[in-house]
Amino acid sequence: MAKKQSKEDVLHHLRHAILIQELQPGADLDEARLSEEWHLSRTPLREVLRQLAGEGFVEIRANRGARVAEMSHKTLRDFFLAAPMIYGAILRLAAQNATAPQIADLKTAQTAFKTALRGGDIAARALANNHFHDVTGRMAGNVYLLPSFQRLLIDHARISMTFFRPQDAEMAENLNAASDQHDAIIAAIEAGNDDAAADLAIAHWNLSRDRIEQFVMPAGLDLQLGTGTAPE
Repeated sequence: MAKKQSKEDVLHHLRHAILIQELQPGADLDEARLSEEWHLSRTPLREVLRQLAGEGFVEIRANRGARVAEMSHKTLRDFFLAAPMIYGAILRLAAQNATAPQIADLKTAQTAFKTALRGGDIAARALANNHFHDVTGRMAGNVYLLPSFQRLLIDHARISMTFFRPQDAEMAENLNAASDQHDAIIAAIEAGNDDAAADLAIAHWNLSRDRIEQFVMPAGLDLQLGTGTAPE
């Protein structure tokens, strides 16, 4: 008989599956199937789904159960409008507030990101990139901004599954540029240079924005985005 899994195991699995789009946006989550698959009774499973809903991974609908958070026309529009502002604020605050242990964590995250880039695993690239940015969010240390940033990172990872699958030489070059910008972000944060960090946020966002829009935005959607302030 298969071993019963803990709530933490199921949380980790579902987060991971959603971030890499193994579970597609808008997909229904069948409680009975999940309960059987993970050998977890309905009550703790529902606690897992409620926690995921609070984090922004899933939506719970009255009398219709849970589903993976959608990436609709409106969701994508909101993402592209909010991301520059939020990423810029995060990097500025990170440069102001980062501690030495956090900077060490960021350097470790960057090493993992470079390793993922050398490999061919698209999901590993997207997740390593997300982890790098997640560390900057913890550096910023703002109780009001962090929940919005963490919600943004969910869709960032899902959208980045496109960015980290280069389809031509220019896109491959952009991956190397993204890594170089991560290094520059670390240097700005380590120096406490919040203006430089904010400027890098703009450059980092613009590096991938056009390419991501090309693949994920509905045809004819006019966002009037400008340059903003945020990373890829």
